Amino acid sequence: MTIFARLCAFKNMANEIIQNNYGDDNIRTLEGVEHIRLRPGMYIGTLGNGDDQADGIYVLLKEVVDNSIDEFSAGYGKQIQISVSDKEVSVRDFGRGIPLNSVVKAVSILNTGGKYDSKGYKKSVGLNGVGLKAVNALSSYFYVEAYRDGMCSYAEFAAGKLVHDGMKETKEKNGTYVKFIPDENLFVGYNYNIEFVESMIKNYSYLKKGLTLNLNGTAYKSENGLLDLINEKMSEEPFYAPIHIAGEDIEIVITHGSSYGENITSFVNGQNTRDGGTHLAAVREAVSKTLKEFFKTYSKKDFDPQDIRQGIIGAISIQIQEPIFANQAKTKLGSTYMWNQVIENEDGSHGYDVGPTIRSFVNDFVKTTLDNYLHMHKEIIPALQAKIQSSEKERQEISSIQKKTKERNKRTQVYNKKLRDCKYHLKDKLPAAKEDLREETSIFITEGDSASGTITKARNAETQAVFSLRGKPINCYKESRKKVAENEELNLLINALGLEDDIENLRYKKIIVATDADDDGMHIRMLVLTFFMKYYPDLIRRGHVYILQTPLFRVKNKKEVRYCYNIEEKDKAVSALKTGVEITRFKGLGEISSNEFEDFIGEGMRLDKVKLSDEESIAEIMEFYMGDNTIDRQNFIRHHLRSEAELEDVNI
Repeated sequence: MTIFARLCAFKNMANEIIQNNYGDDNIRTLEGVEHIRLRPGMYIGTLGNGDDQADGIYVLLKEVVDNSIDEFSAGYGKQIQISVSDKEVSVRDFGRGIPLNSVVKAVSILNTGGKYDSKGYKKSVGLNGVGLKAVNALSSYFYVEAYRDGMCSYAEFAAGKLVHDGMKETKEKNGTYVKFIPDENLFVGYNYNIEFVESMIKNYSYLKKGLTLNLNGTAYKSENGLLDLINEKMSEEPFYAPIHIAGEDIEIVITHGSSYGENITSFVNGQNTRDGGTHLAAVREAVSKTLKEFFKTYSKKDFDPQDIRQGIIGAISIQIQEPIFANQAKTKLGSTYMWNQVIENEDGSHGYDVGPTIRSFVNDFVKTTLDNYLHMHKEIIPALQAKIQSSEKERQEISSIQKKTKERNKRTQVYNKKLRDCKYHLKDKLPAAKEDLREETSIFITEGDSASGTITKARNAETQAVFSLRGKPINCYKESRKKVAENEELNLLINALGLEDDIENLRYKKIIVATDADDDGMHIRMLVLTFFMKYYPDLIRRGHVYILQTPLFRVKNKKEVRYCYNIEEKDKAVSALKTGVEITRFKGLGEISSNEFEDFIGEGMRLDKVKLSDEESIAEIMEFYMGDNTIDRQNFIRHHLRSEAELEDVNI
């Protein structure tokens, strides 16, 4: 028997021993909220450090505030007091307060809560009895007080474990007080971004008329609901006064602006569903259909839904019973019906009480209410029609250009020279075993053949495509969409991404801008991002656009090689490797070998998602950075200018 054969036999024998030893001692029961600490992503999504609005520390805050909001929705308490520092959070509401004898159970024992029966909270946000438990489990310190009729029940926890609890008399008004400090062992180096928190609190105020939310001494209260939200967020002048319609369990505001794409903020039971869902799809369909039918009758115009939705700005809020979300973070609605619940029949058997579908509910409401609104406010019709016609004209012009370009590219085979495509794409119909590959699809946008050649050799050809730019693309900020469509470079990029007809045809889950870490590379990056922000902002809003991080330094000695993405990592590597250190500074992707690059675009790939914290400020951002060379921009550059030596700081 060879040495290799003996090793294989030993491995098989070891595996067999392990399998045979599987018994009762291997079965483990997780106590209390232990499972939440072990698998936090199942409950709050991404942990993060506070740099992203979707990070877990904001989910923890939201879970506590959601409980207070639910009390207000049930008719109890008109004020919520919130305090947020860099690390510590406290929330005080004036609802009914947690039942005194259930305080410990309510915040520490899974599958315990008051919202499983829709009679208590018919249209609440938190329904799974997890919210406060997750906050407790993922906090290094958690303290709760419940006030009811002159008595206070309190409990203190550390990392989800009860430290002490008790009961005492109090003069506090009924309600609940929660204070917590997220665990830094889980949320490494976190800090609350107060701007993100303010945005969250403002949204709550828009959705809950009559409720005052006090954040760090500042009161937020809305008198006009979603209309206030739209008026505050819009930095551009709308084509017409926002349409505001509302009914039982639904509120919608829409208008049109000059920007491209669709920008509709959606809510379910007060929860901001950033990723949309069934309610948002229903609104998009209903508005398009209603306006299409209205103009058919009113002006004999048959508009395409694409043109109707182009530049639309709005918000929707819907209330449904027992909503089904994709995860505990509640960023996307998955519910099909307005309600769908188990009921007990007179004979003791069980059945289902199923309400109308969300689609039919929204369509019926919009069809009637929006049509009536337009007939009652005819002064907005000319501006609305003019906007749709303008979008229609532009789309038809671009379609004609793209058709000619396709024919030219087909003859000259230019397209094939620019794109190194992958095997699978986002919209492909794949066998069940390969469905996950759609989510892994990506395209790298590179500068020049050198960089694209390196990435092409290192990529996974099944799911990673490469598109090579030639030189710098045009600054499309002040260019018409027609001019952009005529530009060969950008036209080929549009074609490669599958965006010629509709954003829904996007061929890749991730669009990754991969440029050099020098002045030219940064300039090209800004030009590409300007293109997306102006003409395809929905790609950014939906989280498709990323920046590839590549190492700036290679630090090595005879025994070890380390790749460093910033100066701090480089300094630590130099200190760790100590003697015989050699440092290489990468200024271009073409300087990195394809063998090395495999690690940088594989499982350990570092990506920065391109995000819009204030979506309606896009125009202002682009005007400052990509518009005319104003004094303000010149002064900004002078103030922030750094020398090459300052930026690299390579001390060998």
